[in-house]
Amino acid sequence: MDRTLILVAVIVIVALIFDYINGFHDAANSIATIVATRVLSPFQAVLWAAFFNFVAAIPLLYFQEAGVAATVGKDMVNQTYVTVYVILAGLIGAIFWNLVTWYYGIPSSSSHALIGGYAGAAMAKVAEVKGLSSVFDALVLKGWITTTTFIIVAPLMGLALGYILMIMVFWLFRHESPAHMDRWFRKLQLVSSALFSYSHGSNDAQKTIGIITGVLLTSGYIQTFHVQGWVVLAAYVAIGLGTMTGGWRIVHTMGGRLTRLKPRGGFCAETAGALAILFPTYLHVPVSTTHVITGAIAGVGSIQRVKAVRWGLATNIVWAWILTLPMSALAGAVAYALIRLTTGRS
Repeated sequence: MDRTLILVAVIVIVALIFDYINGFHDAANSIATIVATRVLSPFQAVLWAAFFNFVAAIPLLYFQEAGVAATVGKDMVNQTYVTVYVILAGLIGAIFWNLVTWYYGIPSSSSHALIGGYAGAAMAKVAEVKGLSSVFDALVLKGWITTTTFIIVAPLMGLALGYILMIMVFWLFRHESPAHMDRWFRKLQLVSSALFSYSHGSNDAQKTIGIITGVLLTSGYIQTFHVQGWVVLAAYVAIGLGTMTGGWRIVHTMGGRLTRLKPRGGFCAETAGALAILFPTYLHVPVSTTHVITGAIAGVGSIQRVKAVRWGLATNIVWAWILTLPMSALAGAVAYALIRLTTGRS
């Protein structure tokens, strides 16, 4: 069998493993609020989330619009320095950081771990070819400016929308008792949870699709950056299965420790989070669902009083976000160096 084909197949499998890990790492984002409000059991919640993760594949297959995939696959890293080994190293770096943060229950960003790992591997390649002083030649500045801007904008959107939606809910139901409100919102939260899981799938699975398409392009199996139908299906099956596995350590942090939620708060947090993800997805920008839902939960929790949110825990989460890009980039660079050392290929 052709050696290139075997290598590409291995990298596709590794990419799908990352997608699976992304699913169980980010499962908490999709189910934390609906579990915390006891609308669904954890088992019911992961099935619900996984189904709507997969449903997000339908518009991609129908309209063949995969803007986030294109951004991740070709608009973040200079394609001049991309090889199949660079992509493999980037995936290994992202998987490593995802597993470390999952093990310690830290709700970090799988999206930024992937971007960081990919960039770190490419920078290691440039360092090898042109020297350390030229490592930033590996990055496409425009793509990084947009993406890093939304690292700040997306969670702030989630926070603001969560706060505004809670004000609207309290005003619209100002004559109703809390118990009556919660009876309504226990049902409505099924809708908001489904919408959030859909938005999660629509943005996150595309990142793996972008990486796999980049591998196919770099290895010469396709001539232009065009997403294949089988890639879409494989990526959405992987993330859906990962979500079904669940990330229970992070569920505890996101669903209970950050703030206390009622069904009305869960509805507002999930709706705010979904809107704050779908907007950048429309703009073809990869964002972190973890960042967004954390911001939305904080916005909902602060409506009653600022101290209702455990800001010390929120600060620790922010530090995890800050560390994700450089640490995953370092992991990607080390993975590239190890591949180069053990195989002699780059």
